[in-house]
Amino acid sequence: MTVAINARAAARREIGGVERVAREMAARLPGVAPGRYRVMRPPASLAHRAGHVWEQLVLPAAARGSALIYSPAHLAPLVSDRNVVVISDAAALRHPGWYGRTYADYQRRILPAIARRARLVIAPSNFSRGEIAELMAVDAERIRVVPHGVGERFSPDAEPAPARAAHALAGDYALFVGTRISRKNVAGLRDARRALAERGIELVAAGSGRAYMAAGEAPPARPLGYVDDNVLPGLYAGARALLMPSLYEGFGLPCLEAMASGVPVVAANRAALPETCGDAAILVDPDDAPALADAALAAATDEQTRSRLIERGLARAAEFTWDRTARRTNSLIDDLLRGHHLSS
Repeated sequence: MTVAINARAAARREIGGVERVAREMAARLPGVAPGRYRVMRPPASLAHRAGHVWEQLVLPAAARGSALIYSPAHLAPLVSDRNVVVISDAAALRHPGWYGRTYADYQRRILPAIARRARLVIAPSNFSRGEIAELMAVDAERIRVVPHGVGERFSPDAEPAPARAAHALAGDYALFVGTRISRKNVAGLRDARRALAERGIELVAAGSGRAYMAAGEAPPARPLGYVDDNVLPGLYAGARALLMPSLYEGFGLPCLEAMASGVPVVAANRAALPETCGDAAILVDPDDAPALADAALAAATDEQTRSRLIERGLARAAEFTWDRTARRTNSLIDDLLRGHHLSS
């Protein structure tokens, strides 16, 4: 029995969180169970909004011979009763004001319908599992938690020089990584930017905006725009600290990518971030700008704090690999194909 992988998000040029999940799982699942998976990827022109028709109509028809359709990026063909869908968060339902009205309305209608009809919903954190159960009216027993992972490319040995050259980074810098959207709360780093600048450390923000997101206030950081994925590991490795003051995250991939790169992390004590970071980051109230500034300074300049965070971060990141994510996902799919009760 084959399983079709919906690789629509993997076809996108710019990589955010859901695109990272889609690319990694489309690449790794076929190696876990050779012969089981068929990767179904539309042309790049159908990777975004124009691809809704492909995903809703073409994909289920093309996957007619497959027992299941695995969709790793929130959306799946609504007409199908064979879906295994990864929903990383419920931000558009919990906080629709962070998104354009059309997008939020579409998500409010389609996401609960997909989740309730799916054979299995996979969430990357217990936080997201609870959000999906509450906001989409899905029985929590039908939702399994499979954490996301970190790619092998993210390492303290990654070379920073290409990223420095591409983005004119001459001196020390602290880093924010994420799409330009209000929920990332980059505006909350104003005090941190000033405090870091006094110590000769520039605050830079990597990530582009998207038309369906409400961008919020201009970030108090030098915008790097979208950073090419080839130089992203080096951008992490060269940073003094990663700052993640988000108001809402379903997992928090940049935190683990920074930890794997040997970079101290400061993160908000909200949503899934404490669950993802464990004791390997400084967790701060994202509404407390002075506390964010103090934490940023400690992570970037205090050698005792830095050594502790780097050691704990490397150990924490080692617990999360994409191979482990793929194996756990395949195990759940195996249970479905065999008609067994899902393993917990």
